[in-house]
Parts: sequence; structure tokens; C-alpha cells
Amino acid sequence: MESNVRVRFAPSPTGPLHIGGVRTALYNYLFAKKYNGTFILRIEDTDQTRYVANAEKYIIDSLEWCNIPFDEGPGKNEKFGPYRQSERKDLYKQYSDILINSGWAYYAFDTAEALDAERKGHEAEGKTFIYNWHNRAKGRLVNSLVLTDEEVQNRINNGDKYVIRFKSPQDEILVMNDEIRGEIKIDTNVLDDKILFKSDGMPTYHLANIVDDHLMEISHVIRGEEWLPSMALHVLLYKAFDWNAPKFAHLPLILKPVGKGKLSKRDGDKLGFPVFPLAYTNEETNDVSRGYKEDGYFADAFINMLAFLGWNPGTEQEIFSLENLIQEFDLKRVSKSGAKFNPDKTNWFQQQYMQSKSDTELTDLYLPILAEKGINKDKEFVQKVVSSIKERAVFVTDFWGLSSFFFETPTEYDAKASKKNWKEGTSELMQELNIVISSIEDFSSENTEKEIKEWITAKEIGFGKVMQPLRLSLVGKLAGPHLFDIMAMIGKEETIKRIENAIEKL
Repeated sequence: MESNVRVRFAPSPTGPLHIGGVRTALYNYLFAKKYNGTFILRIEDTDQTRYVANAEKYIIDSLEWCNIPFDEGPGKNEKFGPYRQSERKDLYKQYSDILINSGWAYYAFDTAEALDAERKGHEAEGKTFIYNWHNRAKGRLVNSLVLTDEEVQNRINNGDKYVIRFKSPQDEILVMNDEIRGEIKIDTNVLDDKILFKSDGMPTYHLANIVDDHLMEISHVIRGEEWLPSMALHVLLYKAFDWNAPKFAHLPLILKPVGKGKLSKRDGDKLGFPVFPLAYTNEETNDVSRGYKEDGYFADAFINMLAFLGWNPGTEQEIFSLENLIQEFDLKRVSKSGAKFNPDKTNWFQQQYMQSKSDTELTDLYLPILAEKGINKDKEFVQKVVSSIKERAVFVTDFWGLSSFFFETPTEYDAKASKKNWKEGTSELMQELNIVISSIEDFSSENTEKEIKEWITAKEIGFGKVMQPLRLSLVGKLAGPHLFDIMAMIGKEETIKRIENAIEKL
């Protein structure tokens, strides 16, 4: 049992939130709620060159639509604020100074040209250049490990550009634990001395992230596997500061439908599915990206699908409400290997949720679509329509295609079906049927079906000879729910009118 759980979702506001990011947020949310913990949103905007103005709002709107809102973050319960890294930048310098003073970090004054020359020199010898114990104190590189304190101070006073690098330990085997992947061992000799602080006065992700996680009392860091290579540095930074490290869990990638490589917007564009929760317009290029919400998916179906991309409950059950997911979620059941995205499975989840929604809820979603078409029917009628068609729908936007004939008299008839079912003698038969319909008093579905079937039997003709042309007359094609339900709903007058129209046109 975990206690005092505090987790964070820490996206960069560089554009729309990819579903990989949403899944990271979801797993953090489920974990927090399972242990009555706190789910925090922190905006990691230290990279000002890639900052996009409306991205932070997009992130917050996405979490709201997914029904996984943060408990603490920008503008909400700011106990450990501010929650934007750009507003915390004065903090980080003092922590880099602590590392300098304790010998865990050093100033480096190397120019980009000098580092490029080192890289090329190594390549010429068939080696890879890594800035670490190998060469940091050899004299070819310019840093505070080879300069005197006075020389360092003079350079800083003169305004020389510098970075602060972490001093990775030499000849150590670092043993770490990942909640999903188990024990991980790293030889510290292969680590490079990562930059913690840049010459523009901004920290790099590595320093800011560790300092913030510590100050915000984060208990578990649940993030994508792209951060796995940084785990060693982060664990070492906790050690350098003499802080307790949180528990780490690195989530598997979401893969392309073909299974190789990380899912991208390009895959969605090519195969026709969204990779973002909400539609997004790039203000510079006016490029519009599709969103699950605007494409008509239910938020709970989207979340259910997303939960299964990398986690499974260990049973056959696939339909889980958010409450069920919170109860069942366990990091031990998160997979180590990538999860293949399947657009058909997403539609399957959508369809399952469509069937489980109440007719009332679906009617409320359909009424605005009808209003846009200038159709104003009472709610009770629309609800009956919804009830009769919903099992064939995937999206609420499918409703019109499945039910337009309830609201509008067909003016066109399916050519192939007409040719096959409206033969010589059909018109005369349908005129006779209209006389039978006129005489029916009780126009309920059950009674109409009984009377018409008795008439067909008495005439000793095949049911298909009447039923198919009748459906064609009422619907315009051979589709739709139970024929006598349609008749009961559109009423006797409209039924007769539609049969007369079909006789005239066909």
C-alpha cells in the first residue's frame, strides 16, 4: 500500500498533446486516485525557443475533456507554486551553485567550435566523443577542473559564456530500480557530463526537473520510456543533493499500427485517425490536426482505449469505467514492451460505449444536429428514433444517415434495389396495400404487422414481394429498423403518402 502519493504530469507547451502524453497523464491520474494521492500538472517551459502560446490551454482543456483534471497546478491549489518552470528560474541557480560547491558540478567554458573540433577529431580516429572523466581534466577542454578559482572568476566577471556540467562519477556500477522494468545497472564510465545550467541563465530539463520534483514532494515519477536513458543522471543528482529519490516507472511507447516505430501525427493523417485528444490549429501554418472529441468519440471510450495501450487487468474484461480503472490500476501490470495502436479497436470501444449510453443521453446529443438541419421534433419522438437505430451506429454523427427517413420523406430511391424489387405488377400491388393500410384503425406496430401479414397470406404471394417495395417506399433504400416500427412512428397518413410517391416515381 502506497501512502502520501504525489505524482506529476509535466508536459512541454510546444504544441498539441499527443495521445502518448495523454496516456502518461492518465496513468499518473489513476495511480494518484487509487492511493488517495495528488495529481499535479507542471508546465516545463524552460525551452523558450519551442514555446507555443496556446499549448498550455490546450493541455488543460484536454485533461478536462478526458475527465482527468489535475488537483494542483497553474491557477489551482498552488501549494508548491509556481507551476510553470519559467516562473521558477531564479530558484535553479542556487541549486547549481550547491553542486559546484560540493564538487558534483563544474563550470565549462568550451566554445561550440572547440567542441565540434573535438568531435571531428574523435570521429577521424573512429571514436565517439563523450565529455566526461575521460577528457574533462586533460587540459584540451576548458573548465573549472583545469582552471584556477581566480581564472574561473575572471572569466565569469568578463562575461565569458559558460555552462555548468554535472560531474559523473568514475568506475561505479549504479544499481537502480524501475517499478515496471525491475533492476537496472549502469556503468557510470559510459555517462557523459550533462549540462545542468545554460549560459542564458536557464536550467536544462535535468536540473529543473529534479529540483522541482524534490520541492513539490513528488513520490513517484511515472513517465515515458524516452526518459529511461536520463534515469541514471537523475538518480545521481538525488545522491549529489543528498535527497531521497522518488520511485521511478517508465511507460512503454505507443507504436504505429504496423508495430514498428513510435506513433506519429503522420500515421494518423495517412490512415485516417486522430492522434490528439482535441482538434488543434497551428496558428503559424493554419494546419488543422483532428481530435478525438471533434471526430465524435466519447471521452470515456477514448480513455478506456488508452488505458489498454500498455496496461491490462490480467482478466478478459475490456470495458472499464474510470472508477473501475482507478480500482484495478497497478504499475506491476504495465507492459515493458511497446503497445501497438489499433484504430479499429478504438472504434470497437466507441461502439461498446454507444450501446451502453442511455437513449436520453444520446437524444440530447442528437437534438442539436437535427436543429442545425432545421428539424424540430419533440424529444419523445427523437428518443424513439435513437432507440431504434443506435445499435448500428458508432458515432452520434452516424444517426442522421441511419434515421433521416424518420424526419424527411424520401425523394430518391436506391437504383439497384429498385431495379431488383420494383417489378411489373408491383405498383398495382402497392396500390392495393394502400387501401388495406387506410382501413387499419389501430396503427400500432404490432397490429399493423398482424393485419398486413394476414392480407399477404390471404393473397398467397411471397412476403418479399410486398415487404421489399414497402421498405423502399418508406426509407428510400433497403435499410433501417423494423418496418412496422417505422410505420407506427411516421403515422398512417405519411405511410400512405410515401407509398403513393414511390408508385409515381418507380
